[in-house]
Amino acid sequence: MNGLEACQGPGCGCHSHANVDGAAVSFSRRRLLGATLAGAAASVIVGATAELAVPTAAMAQSTKTPAEALQALMDGNQRFIDRKLTFYEEDLAILQQNTAEKQEPFASVLSCADSRVPVELIFDQSIGHVFVNRVAGNIATSEIIASIEYGAAVLGTKVIVVLGHGNCGAVQATIDGKAVPGQISSLYRYIRPAINEAGADLKAATAANAKIQAQLLRESSPVLAGLVKDGKLSVVAAFFDVESGKVTLL
Repeated sequence: MNGLEACQGPGCGCHSHANVDGAAVSFSRRRLLGATLAGAAASVIVGATAELAVPTAAMAQSTKTPAEALQALMDGNQRFIDRKLTFYEEDLAILQQNTAEKQEPFASVLSCADSRVPVELIFDQSIGHVFVNRVAGNIATSEIIASIEYGAAVLGTKVIVVLGHGNCGAVQATIDGKAVPGQISSLYRYIRPAINEAGADLKAATAANAKIQAQLLRESSPVLAGLVKDGKLSVVAAFFDVESGKVTLL
């Protein structure tokens, strides 16, 4: 079955950048409503449990501002590019001891599941620093949004990076639109708005997809939207070049 055709049904979750014209690339009202309701429910759960779940003693990284958190990731990426990694210099035994009972990551990353995108490594971060969510195509499904909401509302992450990458197989498969085995084609409906926006150019479509998913996180989740509005969180899109190792903000 062609996954691109499958996404035309009533359960389709397609969405796109707010500035893109045309019904073909507009957010699905049903998906947006569903995500909003899920976000609202999550906010109730977080409100009820945050008192118990929020760590009582903040570690150094949790005191960063959103801008400082993003800069820490970009500085780490430059060390990765320069082959001057520092994460292994930290005492892993102490880190494990300090994080065994609680975690206080300063950043959250929504990344593709691709094995060429080792998130902690490319940002030169160690145990307990980054709350990583990985799924093929770095797509913001309801389950992913719930996880990211937990990271922001309960764990206190200050920045969310939606990270696309070079030669992404999920985006390429969506462009090709060929029959694939199993449930792989279920990814297509989330990525297709980027293809509609950017066309068949893989890099352009991958960048568009990262921006669309970041927009969805900012706009469909009341939890995240409130934190962004209050200046406590930033949500950005980025692109990882698998050849050079460089992360570029979009």
